[in-house]
Amino acid sequence: MSHVKQVGLLAAGCQPWNKDICAASGDRFAYCATLAVYIYQLDHRYNEFKLHAIMSEHKKTITAISWCPHNPDVFASASADSLVIIWNVNEQKVVAKLENTKGIPASLGWCWNAVDAVAFVSHRGPLYIWTISGPDSGVTAHREAHSFLSDINLFRWHPKKKGKVVFGHTDGSLSIFQPGSKNQKHVLRPEPLEGTDEEDPVTALEWDPLSTDYLLVANLHNGIRLVDSESLSCITTFSFPSAAASVQCLAWVSSAPGMFITGDSQVGVLRVWNVSRTTPIDNFKLKQTGFHGLHVLNSPPKKKSSFDGTIKVWDINTLSAVYTSPGNEGVIYCISWAPGNLNCIAGGTSRNGGFIWDVRKGKMITRFSEHGKNGIFCIAWSHKDSKRIATCSSDGFCIIRTIDGNVLHKYKHPAAVFGCDWSQNNKDMIATGCEDKNVRVYYLATSSDQPLKVFAGHTAKVFHVRWSPLREGILCSGSDDGTVRIWDYTQDACINVLSGHTAPVRGLMWNPEIPYLLISGSWDYTIRVWDTRDGTCLDTVYDHGADVYGLTCHPSRPFTMASCSRDSTVRLWSLTPLINPLQINIITDRCWDDIVGNTDRAVESGASPLLCGKVSRDIKQELEKLSGNSQGKKLRWFSEFFSPPGGSKNLWDLVAVIKGQDDSLLPQNYCKGIMHMKHLIRFRLSKAQELTTVKMSKFGGGIGAPSKEERLKEAAEIHLRLGQIQRYCELMVELGEWDKALSVAPGVSMKYWRKLMQRRADQLIQEENDDVIPYCIAIGDVKKLVSFFTSRGQLKEALLVAQAACEGNIQMLPLSTTSGTSNSAGNNTDDYNDLLQKVSKELADCYFQDGCAVLAACCHLAVENIELAMANLIRGNELELAVSVGTVLGESAAQATHYALELLARKCMAVITWDLAVDLLMMIPDNKLQLVKLCAFYPGCIAEINDLHEKCNLPDVEECMQVAETIQADGDVFETIKYYLLSTEPEKALPIGIQYVKEQLCGSDWTLDSVFPYLDLLSYIRTEQLMLPKCSVFRNELLILCGYVGALLAIRRQYNSIVPALYEYTSQLLKRREVSVPLKIEQLSEELDAWRACTQSNKPRDELPCTPPSELQRALYSVLASRLQEEPLKGMVGPDCVTGSNLPSHSDVHTSCLTGLKIQGPVFFLEDGKSAISLNDALMWAKVNPFSPLGTGIRLNPF
Repeated sequence: MSHVKQVGLLAAGCQPWNKDICAASGDRFAYCATLAVYIYQLDHRYNEFKLHAIMSEHKKTITAISWCPHNPDVFASASADSLVIIWNVNEQKVVAKLENTKGIPASLGWCWNAVDAVAFVSHRGPLYIWTISGPDSGVTAHREAHSFLSDINLFRWHPKKKGKVVFGHTDGSLSIFQPGSKNQKHVLRPEPLEGTDEEDPVTALEWDPLSTDYLLVANLHNGIRLVDSESLSCITTFSFPSAAASVQCLAWVSSAPGMFITGDSQVGVLRVWNVSRTTPIDNFKLKQTGFHGLHVLNSPPKKKSSFDGTIKVWDINTLSAVYTSPGNEGVIYCISWAPGNLNCIAGGTSRNGGFIWDVRKGKMITRFSEHGKNGIFCIAWSHKDSKRIATCSSDGFCIIRTIDGNVLHKYKHPAAVFGCDWSQNNKDMIATGCEDKNVRVYYLATSSDQPLKVFAGHTAKVFHVRWSPLREGILCSGSDDGTVRIWDYTQDACINVLSGHTAPVRGLMWNPEIPYLLISGSWDYTIRVWDTRDGTCLDTVYDHGADVYGLTCHPSRPFTMASCSRDSTVRLWSLTPLINPLQINIITDRCWDDIVGNTDRAVESGASPLLCGKVSRDIKQELEKLSGNSQGKKLRWFSEFFSPPGGSKNLWDLVAVIKGQDDSLLPQNYCKGIMHMKHLIRFRLSKAQELTTVKMSKFGGGIGAPSKEERLKEAAEIHLRLGQIQRYCELMVELGEWDKALSVAPGVSMKYWRKLMQRRADQLIQEENDDVIPYCIAIGDVKKLVSFFTSRGQLKEALLVAQAACEGNIQMLPLSTTSGTSNSAGNNTDDYNDLLQKVSKELADCYFQDGCAVLAACCHLAVENIELAMANLIRGNELELAVSVGTVLGESAAQATHYALELLARKCMAVITWDLAVDLLMMIPDNKLQLVKLCAFYPGCIAEINDLHEKCNLPDVEECMQVAETIQADGDVFETIKYYLLSTEPEKALPIGIQYVKEQLCGSDWTLDSVFPYLDLLSYIRTEQLMLPKCSVFRNELLILCGYVGALLAIRRQYNSIVPALYEYTSQLLKRREVSVPLKIEQLSEELDAWRACTQSNKPRDELPCTPPSELQRALYSVLASRLQEEPLKGMVGPDCVTGSNLPSHSDVHTSCLTGLKIQGPVFFLEDGKSAISLNDALMWAKVNPFSPLGTGIRLNPF
């Protein structure tokens, strides 16, 4: 299992260079970054598109993609390396490859008349058709579509007319080919271009879905036309509001015949058109920059793509852009934050020099042009002297300047300079990396332009250099020779060479807290983590799909790292697992010497990790200023220090609210996260008041109202004059004039008005129209409105309405009954509170299933459901955070905290930190059984075991043997097992415990809780004892019994993904091993079938239909259910889902040996080093069956 955890991903934008770069099929859409295709899929439950996969195999820029019209799981992509690839989305793998396409494919399209043929074309043709499989497989050229006079921009097959195809050219013309008809080359140029040599490229082409001959054409400068491909005439030319408007993309709206949309190429205006009108029906300003691609989906959201060549500043809590630099700077090679609170970023470009952007003011304040048109490869702002900035370039210069543009030094190199870095200990020292393979160190305090030191040793160009922030005089360099070298400036020598990368090294980063920890990124697509004390590679991360260029860490969370790659993603990582004992030292309140230290101690060979950076020192100093018990603050501050962003600060704010902290102490950005229920309305009301001070304007008009039936309207007016108000209202409703009907309905009665309001609300809900909101609020129908929001996945809105109702802001109007009393139709505070809890849980489930366990916990804490909050943290394997939060919350979280401590102790048993495991278990009040298990599994010699027994207040091994024999005579099986496991002969516990469990299973009234504790205790026998030949029969029986009972426990906890695997595991062991247990393979098969049938019948109706269970299956499942009983930790019911579970990876696609399915998210490798299961499945398996799925008898420890 990887030590480095992926915790976030910023998806790339869409590339701007080619035309066919977005596509859609059903509930999926795809777009191209430079080297990767991003696939998004609609989550129907929450009505939200989520990143499903990143497909990356191309080595050069992707030029086009096309989704197969016959198979929603298949699409094709083409690239500038003359390669076409066929992909399977579901399996996330390459189906077929076509290399050497005889030119770079400019456009790509599946043949509508063939199931497995895709066509592609480059420049002036010909059009090639690749039949992927079957007897006619291979590539053929279209007979007529070749030798064009102008380059091809794109082409489109007709979806109905077999073999008909249209090409759009850069000169503005079209070429149309149709079997059996005369071919038309270079026709239908825009009228103003006729007879000229001017070019006006065709930017979009789409066949009219309602016609066999009509075609929408967009030219960059001459707008949009509807043309007839048969008569070769222009039917309609559409007019734009401004002559400056230009279009690069358009799409038909399949759900509205005759409607299409366009996206302006310069500004973000989306226009809605109808073929019957030459001007747009509606205009929507959606964004600042233009549209490059457009596709209308069957679902409400639209897919759009753009490119703006800017710097974006991201909030990594929400993964959303909060600031964007103005203008298009072209390709930006490098950026550097200003030190302190200057809020500026310096950037270097490929051809346009350097610049300083003031983030808050949103404008460029300085530009540098000393390098001319040469690319600036690196820009570095001095953090010791904020007035100085360094740049290095392909012109061979490293230039030091002040922020107002004065050049201080120009250091000439013999070749291009790729990297530079300021020393963090000496403000006048800077290092550079050069194409001549050397590292140079310059000293700015002298007037000399010669380097102070030159370090030689690399065998290829040096790309990056980085000074250690903690060790004075130490710097590293990364080179195209695939190595990282560590240099000691004081010794004038290379002190270590880190070898492991198989391609040039690009990204480099020292950890600012652990002085020996170095991270590197390479063209081999990997990130490596190094212990520079001995050159050991601690971990290798394979998740990127292309060269890893940049690495950096969070300024206040030193173990949160970001990486960027040519696969167009920015990914966030947690390095905390690498220094895990430090977190447990803090949780167990060990002395400061075990947590914070100096650099000399930390870099000693074999020394445990120690924090040596500024952030940890600042926390320590603040804690030492506090009087009284500071453990709560210590847990919070270090928890935020170690945890990646994504909810941990929000979580601790909610804990503080629950513990009674004064609201005035809440941080300013508290209202941007998940708020406690008592603050929700107050903060949102404040936001509403703020918004009322801003003038709002509506952009554009709307489609006209439907026509009115004059006779019905006249009849309604007559009924009104006759005083027949109800009849008038019904006719108005029939005419769709709801407002008029509702305005006079109270004249009939308030009861009738309310019924009419409910009818209107029901109609609007069916239409999924937001106008339903005021109707529901006016009549106080909170449940209907919450249900409306929930069905659309707008869970935060549902939560707000439910909380408003709880506070009495939304009330149902009382209706007078015949007895004179009022009726509120059952809506009361308890109902609203239940509704609030239900919506909060729904929102939490949404976050949890998306791999955001911390945010899920925040949702529960916001409504003070501490049990479910703790359960979400534990099920997300956020054990350190769960223990820290639970410790601060105290008694209300005690049960879950104790369970988290037990799991955390098991984690320590895997990394051989037994003393820490003991300290954790000592935090549990009733801890004797847990300490017994720990001591029973401890693999040391007799003396070491006795020392551990003494620390745990247990008798030594000899005394345990005597106690076991005495208790056995008294007939107490559980205590006998316990003391034999602690004795010199632990194997004696096996026959006693196994015999007891077998006897239980032979009875008819046994339950899960009557056998699981015995098997769980037996599973802690030391592995070497269990593996003894004399224990083989007992070992096999123990594995089988643990597998079966584990399957039942998995059913109870609803670990549905591993239930079949546990039954199969047990069946296979029964088949292959000679045992005598009261289980039959047929029985296991029947139980599994009964479970499947009975649980599937409870699934929602919209899922796949299933055969209802038979009476025999119902009866069998009923017996199983009676044995399962209720889970004591109710919140633990449901599958585990760790952070990053849904993040796509570019690494080798692993198949689970449990389920046979592709593993999404983190992978856990079993003891053979080859078999893999998902980390989620591994965690669930270990919680119900401690032994490995491979049946070896090795304990599983994925925590």
